[in-house]
Order: sequence, then C-alpha cells, then structure tokens
Amino acid sequence: MTERDGNLEPLLRRTAELAGDYLASLAERPVGAREDAAAIAARLRVPLPDGGEDALAVIERLARDVDPGLVASAGPRYFGFVIGGALPASLAADWLTAAWDQNTATHALSPAGAAAEEVAGEWMKELLDIPAEASHGLPTGAGLGNTVGMAAARHALLARVGWDVDARGLYDAPRVEVLIGSEAHATVLTGLQYLGFGRERVTRVAADDQGRMDPNALAEALAGVADRPALVCAQAGNVNSGAFDPLEPIADAVRSHPNAWLHIDGAFGLWAAAVPRLRHLVAGSSRADSWATDAHKWLNVGYDCGFVAVRDVDAHRASMSIQASYLMASGTAREGWEYVLDSSRRARGFALYATLRSLGRDGVCALVDRCCVLARRMADALAAVPEAQVLNDVILNQVLVRFGDDDERTRAVIRRVQESGEAWMGGTTWRGAAAMRISVSGWQTTEADIDRTAEAIRAAIA
Repeated sequence: MTERDGNLEPLLRRTAELAGDYLASLAERPVGAREDAAAIAARLRVPLPDGGEDALAVIERLARDVDPGLVASAGPRYFGFVIGGALPASLAADWLTAAWDQNTATHALSPAGAAAEEVAGEWMKELLDIPAEASHGLPTGAGLGNTVGMAAARHALLARVGWDVDARGLYDAPRVEVLIGSEAHATVLTGLQYLGFGRERVTRVAADDQGRMDPNALAEALAGVADRPALVCAQAGNVNSGAFDPLEPIADAVRSHPNAWLHIDGAFGLWAAAVPRLRHLVAGSSRADSWATDAHKWLNVGYDCGFVAVRDVDAHRASMSIQASYLMASGTAREGWEYVLDSSRRARGFALYATLRSLGRDGVCALVDRCCVLARRMADALAAVPEAQVLNDVILNQVLVRFGDDDERTRAVIRRVQESGEAWMGGTTWRGAAAMRISVSGWQTTEADIDRTAEAIRAAIA
C-alpha cells in the first residue's frame, strides 16, 4: 500500500528506518563524501517517468543512490566551516514540521507557527543578552540576517535625514557611509550588495593580527564622515580565528556620532553571551542596534535556521514590509513576513523552540563551553607536533594550524586527512598563508573524537 491509496504509514515507517540507519552510522562512517556530484547525478539521471513511480520505491532508491555523496556533517568528527549537527529534539521537531507543512508568512496561515517563532525568539534574546523589546525574525541564516539588520539600518538612518528609502530608493538619496572591519565576513559584503550600498563603496577599518577591528581607527573614520548617516558593522567571532571585535569601545564610537547604527554579525560568536566565563568577549553587544546569528551553527538546530533582532521595531517592519490585500493581516498578531525577506517559508520556529526547551539555559551553556574546551584540547595536541604551528589565540571554537613553511604542504595535509575519512576540516588563507581551519561546533564531539582527529592529522603529516 502506498500514499496513493491513502495510507502513509508504511512509507513513513520505512523512511524513519532509513534515517535511523544513517544516524547510527555517523560515528564510524567516512566523514567526507566518497563520490562527487557527477557520479551521483549519473545514477539519479533517469528519464522522467510519464506516470510516476511508487513513493516507497523512490525513497529507497534515493537513499541508496545519494549515500556515497553525503557528508557526515552531523557527526562527531566534522570540523569544516562552522556547522553543528541536529540535536535530537531539533530533528524530531523538524520531522513534525515537514508533516504539518505550515507556511509562517502570516498569522492566518499558521497561528501555531507564529506562536512558536514568537516564544523561541524571546528565549533567543534572553540567552544572547539582546534587549527584550527588540523585534526578531527567523531568516535562512545569519547571512540574510545581516541583510535584514542592515536594511533596517538603511531605513532608519535615511528617515532621520528626511528620506523615505523604501518608497524612493537610493536614487538621489543622501549618502550613507558604511564602515566595516577589514576582516568582515563575506555575507556582510553580499548584504551591502543586495541593499544597493555596493561591495566596494565601504570604508574598511584596520584590524589587528587576530582580525579584531581597531576601535580607535573606527572612531577616527567616523569623525571623518562628519554628520552623514553611518552604518557600522562589527563582528562577534571571526570566521577564521574566532576573535571578537572590541564591542564596548566600538559602541562608544558609534554613539558619539549624531546619526549612526551599529550592527553585529554574530553568526556563531554571539553565543559566547550564553556562557558566563566567555561573556566578557561580547561585552557591549547589548548596546547595538541590530544583531544576526545562526541557530543551525552552534545551537545545533537543523538547517536552515537563522536569527535577526532589531532594536528599532518600526524600522525593522518598515524595511521588510509587504502590502497586499489578500494577506489578511490581523493588525494585532505576529506576522512573519514583517521581519524577514522571505514570505512563504518553512516553520523554523518549531525546531528552534524544541531545541531551546530541550537544552534549557544550562544545556546551551554546556554545549558552547564544551566545544571551546575541546578546541583548546585540539590546539594543545597539535602544538606538540614539531611541524605544526597554531596561528591564532584559541579563545573560542576555532583553531588555525599551518604545517611547515610551504602552502602546498599545509594543503596536502588537509587533503590527506579528508581522504582518510577519519575527519573533515577545510582550508583557509590567513595573513596571506595557507592554513587548516578546525571548527568545533557539534554536540556529539567528545574528547576521544578530538584525540582521534589529532592522530589522523599526525598520520597525514607523516
């Protein structure tokens, strides 16, 4: 019996078995993909059937055919980029989300989705030391969260000088000065591109050897733009080193300007606010005007789930506003489309709510803190290897390592570790030199996984 006969139970039961088999394999399966997209596409590329095929057979073949191309990013020895696995409550809630099939664009489409997003957002602000009165939304990730935050800034900064950018655009608008650190993340530049500010018409403020913006240089740059509107983008957690811009003096510099806005890109580093011993790293973050982070990174909510908050609620809503008579806005209830760029979208709030409730404040703290401790363990293990050089101050979950003085040597070690299947981490360029970048972000990673990975790296060097 199939879903064509109105009975989904066999299909869903078999799907759960396939998912369970995959999850059970994570601890020991090769971490990297064993085949590339071309090989997998060759198996998937069959003539499009005229009459369709049995859903159960389709799902079984799909699981079989794509398996060699799956990356065990949810597993305990995946250290590439900054990617966490999906916690059990997140995974289970996401399955329900798929079954419920809710669209959270408007309250009318899903009061349940609106409620989950509202409460989960309140908890996020509490954990991240963001003012409770700030508005919030759940974009696809911190990248679009940055865009939303900067869109609200654009609206507010220009409104203060009498320009309605949402109605009139940027044609003939007063110039907005944009100041970012020289180590700003690429998604900040992409957001500026989306918003019409351009990628190159920005002032890049000098940063130190760990990638931290120089607050004195920022104050000097702000003084140079006189009273023109100014958008400052700071960073909590450098994508390579894990370093934090000094947010307190940066906030001081922004507040000294007559018309400036401070946005914080805290894709993963903002989570330091949830850990008492790390909270000093984000001192001053609560003074910002907007914030963006990811739930699918360190919080280990499944993809995709970002978070954005804006102090100026009216600017947030105005910059994202959609006007259409059929949208049935209630006027009082939360309308999801007022806070993010996407309208029709998955109900991300369910998985976020379930994850936060399952962890609690102490669980979030323990998850973030443990990853930082494990990153320190990895750095110490590799520092003992004669050819390895740890390049950054390991204050968070990021470890940068170089092997010898040759870029190709470092890239070769990365490649050998990836090919071994024991672990997976990527490469980067830091201060003009090739480096291995290790990001410890997964809830399943243990000391044993760190030690096993360090041994795999030693073997790759040898």
